[in-house]
Amino acid sequence: MPTLLTRALFAVAVSALCVGCGEDDDNTDPDGAKKLYEQIVADKYTEWDRAPGYEMREKSGAPHGGEVDIYVNDTVAAALAGDKISSWPVGSIIAKDGFDGGKLSLVAIMEKRKGGWYWAELDGSGGVLFSGEPSVCTDCHGSGADSVRAFGFPQ
Repeated sequence: MPTLLTRALFAVAVSALCVGCGEDDDNTDPDGAKKLYEQIVADKYTEWDRAPGYEMREKSGAPHGGEVDIYVNDTVAAALAGDKISSWPVGSIIAKDGFDGGKLSLVAIMEKRKGGWYWAELDGSGGVLFSGEPSVCTDCHGSGADSVRAFGFPQ
């Protein structure tokens, strides 16, 4: 049975490993996320072009829902129709609706800004889950073409 001293040393070791634990680095700008969401809704994003390979709702194994619809704004659509590129242009917006059991469960949004991508994920009611540069997004999307995993650059 562990002694009181062993327990105390274990608690100190665990807390030392957990520097920064509890900090909310995955939701640094909920107001900005709400504003971006309101912007794309006002722009009627579900009427935007569909992402290549996502011309209709597709089954998904990604963490964004069992089925997804992916939409791209005019900036992305123009880049896809243009010459070969190595990064998405500033102003690019990609919106992904995630569905579970036919019900909208989340909206994930990426917006390319001067400093890089801005990320927002909202639940089906518009509540902000992630915003800013959340590690939950960047860790996964880092393997994509300029952080876009669903489709690549124009060839």
